[in-house]
Amino acid sequence: MKIVPDTSAVIDGRVSERVDDGTYDGADVLVPEAVVSELESQANDGRDTGWEGLSELQRLAEFADDDVIELKYVGRRPSAGETKGAHEGDIDALIRDIAAERSATLLTSDVVQAEVAKAKGLRVEFVEAEVRGSGGLIIERFFDDQTMSVHLKTDTKPKAKRGDVGHMHYQTIDEEVTDEATMKEWADDIVNSARASPEGFIELSEEGMHIVQFRDYRIAVARPPFADGIEITAVRPIVKTELEDYEFADELRDRLAERQRGVLIAGSPGAGKSTFAQAVAEFLNDSDYAVKTMEKPRDLQVGPHITQYTALSGDMAKTADSLLLVRPDYTIYDEVRKTEDFSVFADMRLAGVGMVGVVHATRAIDALQRLVGRVELGMIPQVVDTVVYIEDGEVHTVYDVTTEVKVPEGLTAEDLARPVIQVRDFETGTPKYEIYTFNRQVVTVPLDGEGGKKKESGVSRLARQEVEREIRSIARGHVDVELKGQNRAVVYVEEDDISYVIGKGGGRISDVEDRLGIDIDVRTHSENPSRGGGGSNSGATGSSGGSQSNEGIVVTPEVTSRHVIVNMDGHVGETVEVRADDQYLFTATVGRGGDIQVSRGSAIAEELENAIDRKMQITVVPA
Repeated sequence: MKIVPDTSAVIDGRVSERVDDGTYDGADVLVPEAVVSELESQANDGRDTGWEGLSELQRLAEFADDDVIELKYVGRRPSAGETKGAHEGDIDALIRDIAAERSATLLTSDVVQAEVAKAKGLRVEFVEAEVRGSGGLIIERFFDDQTMSVHLKTDTKPKAKRGDVGHMHYQTIDEEVTDEATMKEWADDIVNSARASPEGFIELSEEGMHIVQFRDYRIAVARPPFADGIEITAVRPIVKTELEDYEFADELRDRLAERQRGVLIAGSPGAGKSTFAQAVAEFLNDSDYAVKTMEKPRDLQVGPHITQYTALSGDMAKTADSLLLVRPDYTIYDEVRKTEDFSVFADMRLAGVGMVGVVHATRAIDALQRLVGRVELGMIPQVVDTVVYIEDGEVHTVYDVTTEVKVPEGLTAEDLARPVIQVRDFETGTPKYEIYTFNRQVVTVPLDGEGGKKKESGVSRLARQEVEREIRSIARGHVDVELKGQNRAVVYVEEDDISYVIGKGGGRISDVEDRLGIDIDVRTHSENPSRGGGGSNSGATGSSGGSQSNEGIVVTPEVTSRHVIVNMDGHVGETVEVRADDQYLFTATVGRGGDIQVSRGSAIAEELENAIDRKMQITVVPA
């Protein structure tokens, strides 16, 4: 009896199993070199199947030493091209050729391999593939009714996030440290159970990372070298809501059911955005709309009538193209993060599909601003007309987004009329923000003074900043700006700069006035009544982290060979203004490291360094 096992049969241990029960006593077992090559490649990649197959070959060698079987390695190793085409059947073809040449029986656990071999007239022994994994979820014991996620890692104590939506606490749930062997057992069981069970599937499989969806659990399994140890993170929704459970439910139902809309659901991580998105999806489906989802990974808990799509060939743009053929009334896009996501969202919305996107944002207006620069300004209200901000599992803010050609709020000259995006409070209809182009920049202007905390309106502050920028680009010394109404400003400069700023025949200042639409009067600092005795504040105090003052946080920037660095620990992601003696310098966003870094040699860095040299007090205030 001659037996040629393929890779699947060797991995599952089917040859030694038959030797043990006497079926293959005295058989010639011909192992193709192609099988050895495939097992070696899998073992080098750290895959358990490779190691299991090599262990099976070692058992067969022991049987051969005991003269129970004859063991031979036959054929040739596959070429690089054949190895690369293994998923297309190149390796399987080599194995079938050996079985045909040797008039041997092909032993396989691969149903496709078996059927192809039968079609080619080979003798085939097919055995069912070994079911791997427990078939259940081995880490489910760590979850209770209030557990949203479980976090496991080699050589650490198991932890979990538990509590109510919006009030989660990260806590230790077991005092016993998890060793590497246990973590490997759990990780293997999760992946194998997802492959074998109809309740699960593998969403992503890359070297070092698997994303598994098992029932309503989304599980990330990370391994070295991608991670520094085996780590398992399992997340599940702990609340399923209906739209009726939220504030403004009646109004939102009417708005969504009226016609297809563009909606952004915003909030911070863990605020309940996805839970609300699920409620919206179910409501739309019950309202006789055809609803689909776009998710990567797919973890929204929706009913069977809502088909959940992921990235087709890793590209959501291809998914969108397919969905346009399916013609859904509404699509739930979870999550919209990158520029290509916003582009896909906008394309589908402009094609007439109702879109509901889930976006990370710390304020409702921030979600809308994510579209600026990614979508043509005038098209934003056509892409998004509703913003819903979720906080602690509740609807906190709803904005209505429209566009109108008008003079921006606070300006008076009719020739300043332009397309303006108006953001209104959905409940009261009160205008909250205006977004428009001002001096070639897209700006977002708050209309309510942000709770009355600022001394000047948003548009006044914006106008003053723009005048400062223009004059600073001309003047060589210090610049102060005072607004006199909405269409006139007084600029105070050094005496030596007067003629330079005004220019020959007033030409230079006239150009600035034409660009800004504001009349500008140029005077010296000695004529500025608000400066009193004049002079800049000196003796700025505080460490690089900054100290609090009435006008903001006082900071001491650090000047390095390449950057001017303003340390703002505790304010990561915030948009702030940097000022010198309360005079606007620039606006920036605090980076992930807690710093604002300005490259030396830039105009902004020169202004900041000049302020430092003159001992001016540098402060940072919220933008």
